[in-house]
Amino acid sequence: MKVGFIGLGNVGGKLAGSLLRNKFDLTVRDLNKNLTKYYISLGAKVANSAKELAEQVDLIITCLPSTEICAEVMEGEMGVLNGLSANKIWLEMSTTDESEVKRIGKKVISKKAIPLDGPVSGGCHRAATGNISIFVGGERSAFEKILPVLTVMGRKILHTGELGTASILKVITNYLASVHLVALGEAWTIARKSNLNLSKTYKGIAVSSGNSFVHETESQVILNGSYNINFTMDLVLKDTGLFDELSKKLNTPLEISPKIVQIFKDGQKKYGTRAWSSMIVKRMEDLNNINFRADGFPEELIDNELEEKGYEI
Repeated sequence: MKVGFIGLGNVGGKLAGSLLRNKFDLTVRDLNKNLTKYYISLGAKVANSAKELAEQVDLIITCLPSTEICAEVMEGEMGVLNGLSANKIWLEMSTTDESEVKRIGKKVISKKAIPLDGPVSGGCHRAATGNISIFVGGERSAFEKILPVLTVMGRKILHTGELGTASILKVITNYLASVHLVALGEAWTIARKSNLNLSKTYKGIAVSSGNSFVHETESQVILNGSYNINFTMDLVLKDTGLFDELSKKLNTPLEISPKIVQIFKDGQKKYGTRAWSSMIVKRMEDLNNINFRADGFPEELIDNELEEKGYEI
């Protein structure tokens, strides 16, 4: 199977790297020429347009920062849709609005091609090693056809149901991660003001009922002071906004979600659009004139687990 990958950013570039590491025939496309040169050096081919890429491959993967950019890449004059033909598969791996993936999905189907949504979860450090989780929505037969590709990009692969269900699940999980991160800011504040040993506190939370994936990962770079989680404020606001908008579409009033959006908007205003998202806890540090530093924590997360072939869960 020939694979095309559009979008070589923090996550997309790592997923593409897993495909090359596992000897897939890969063609890439990104506006950043320095990135495409790097992937050429790893063995990838480069397409001059999204349309050209779609014409040359069997599976087209998009992993882009916003719904607007994805729409442009798919629907533009030199976009993916104009390069599609029968039985090709489009896999949207961006975190996106399920109504948008369905809207573009209808256009994909009109070309007799097959749309799937396949967002990832688990952090950039796991994307780098092929150990990230992948949710996939859409036709079961198409999912099974591309499973050999999915199982080198990720470890745990879940078919969630019809097109769009994976995007909804991803927005839910990102919302939960954002809630956990905001809560950690308050938890670390109380620990610090109580003069607890923060290294021991980290271990204590990790073995307790209060543990979370966010604590095990993001607390480490918070305690280091780098905050470098390879994910930025604007992306969290996109994700929390998608969740909040989904609740409104479903006419479902929520209590915590609007507050989380408000908190991250304040964090973006204070620290900048491209500040690391884990810097949201700095609001508590600044408010209380404290810091959460502790020795022995890494500046950036590295996945120390061995790369394993993925499998469907």
